[in-house]
Amino acid sequence: MTFAWNYGDILDGVATIVPVGQAALIHGSRQTSWSAFTMRTNNLARNLLANGAQPGDKIAFYMRNCAEYSEAIAAAFKAGLTHVNVNYRYIENELVYLLDNSDATVVIYGAEFAIQVEKIRDRLPLVKQWIEVSGKGCDPKNEYESLVTQGDGKALGIERSTDDMLFLYTGGTTGMPKGVMWRHADLWAATGGGGDPARGVPPPQDLDGYLRLIEAGEPPVNLALPPLMHGTGLLASIGAMTHGGTTVTLDSKNFEAKLALQAIDDFGVTATSIVGDAFARPMLEVLNSSPGKYSLASLRTITSSGVMWTSEIKAGLLKHQSELTLSDRFASSEALGMGGSIMTKDASVEVAKFVLGPDTRVFTEEYDEVVPGSGVSGMVAVKGPLPVGYYKDQEKTDKTFPVIQGDRYSMPGDWAIVEVDGSLTLLGRGSNCINTAGEKVFPEEVEEALKFHESIADALVVGLADDKWGQAITAVVQMHEGYELDEVELKSYTRQHLAAYKLPKNIFAKADLERAPNGKADYPAIKAYAEKMAGK
Repeated sequence: MTFAWNYGDILDGVATIVPVGQAALIHGSRQTSWSAFTMRTNNLARNLLANGAQPGDKIAFYMRNCAEYSEAIAAAFKAGLTHVNVNYRYIENELVYLLDNSDATVVIYGAEFAIQVEKIRDRLPLVKQWIEVSGKGCDPKNEYESLVTQGDGKALGIERSTDDMLFLYTGGTTGMPKGVMWRHADLWAATGGGGDPARGVPPPQDLDGYLRLIEAGEPPVNLALPPLMHGTGLLASIGAMTHGGTTVTLDSKNFEAKLALQAIDDFGVTATSIVGDAFARPMLEVLNSSPGKYSLASLRTITSSGVMWTSEIKAGLLKHQSELTLSDRFASSEALGMGGSIMTKDASVEVAKFVLGPDTRVFTEEYDEVVPGSGVSGMVAVKGPLPVGYYKDQEKTDKTFPVIQGDRYSMPGDWAIVEVDGSLTLLGRGSNCINTAGEKVFPEEVEEALKFHESIADALVVGLADDKWGQAITAVVQMHEGYELDEVELKSYTRQHLAAYKLPKNIFAKADLERAPNGKADYPAIKAYAEKMAGK
């Protein structure tokens, strides 16, 4: 009989074998040992239940990266509560929508957001516990530090279920956020099931087998650079905790490359997660400008997910640490394991080209499977361990998780071409697709061509309404320091990489493209800027 995997049970088991003095969390100069981490998370889990939460209730996380975020995730798992991520950039109505839509009964929030909380709490009667992190003058019942220190720190000893849930709210590209519902067992399986495919280690069948694997290996030290409120950062933290390792987070509101490199050097980080060039490029620029200042000797893996990560940036990082494995994962909140790309000193890769996962297929809109080498584009779909669907949205669930030839797939909307060798060339997300003179153009493809130019630090592409073209391809670029926009030169340069119909009709410069902390683009804001510059 296969073990019923649950993250709370896994953390209870891991706590019995990890050396008590080993660091579980590092945030800035503050370190939390595994012994303290276990006691604090057990106390918090017990107190959340004692104060009225019921297993299955939703617990919302409204804070930046900090040690408390990881602690509260572990406590939620142990108490059988359902994690709900909150984007701390949301404004009042968006916050109310998400907390109401998720049916959250507990909200843990950073003290810096206390003013926002006061504005919305009367509009959310379902929330019974508002818990402030690092707050002063709070009722001890609602103050985080009181809840993690009150109690004996012992394991709860409650029965948990493989059907316990974790919600990942994703903003997508249109409409309000949607909650992607992952069962613990499915998410665990989708992220490797405790095995290590790269080393040929199959997933263990039960907790005892998993704990033996941990004891035989080296504990990871994982630097989570994206916000934990997004899937890439969240799964990095969960992965470190469930492998008996250390989660490192930066003590800064925004990503700072120098702090990231210093943390790698100081704490012997073995793996870090990023979101493409938005993180990797600044790190490379610091390394190039300060040779020898930061040691990457401990670092073995950099993993990216969510946006493009260019080959030139990867090659630059390998010059500073030749033993690195650069793993580019093609995944989303709704679908893990769609594809992957590995680059090392001995194996280069092309941008946006991925090896299909074993359960990945590409289908046309009529659900016909795309033939490799046919040149036909289709939507990428993956089967296997999948989310249950979107919380309280059956229509979107049915559309994103269709049953094709008897198998249930996740099809988030990513378009791609399957090459002759079976590899996948990613085109982009269909909802951002630009229709120009009857041709479909994916913004990501044009963005990457622009970023090949030495003057361009970052680029985003949108389609503007146009009488002649239907939509005119329009680029907004961020220049490297010391360069000025030469639109004629840039158009001529991109012609070397793109078909004529894909070339931007207009290119505008902007000092900062204002990506979100997780590296994702705010396409509506960029489109508004482009429209203003174009006089629309």
